[in-house]
Amino acid sequence: MVFKKITLIGTSPESFDAAADDALDRAEATIENIHWAEVSELGVEVASVEGREYQAEVEVAFHLEE
Repeated sequence: MVFKKITLIGTSPESFDAAADDALDRAEATIENIHWAEVSELGVEVASVEGREYQAEVEVAFHLEE
């Protein structure tokens, strides 16, 4: 089996969990054969947004079909 790994950044005004879910929801809607995901970094943008914007960097691995 061969896997490919990509990095996505999800965002949410609510929480880190919601930001990670945002990235995973988008991945599941556009990528087939997702095998696992890992949150690698968390951040909060406060400068250019009203309130806060939570960000989660998520690495997603999916199986490449033969």
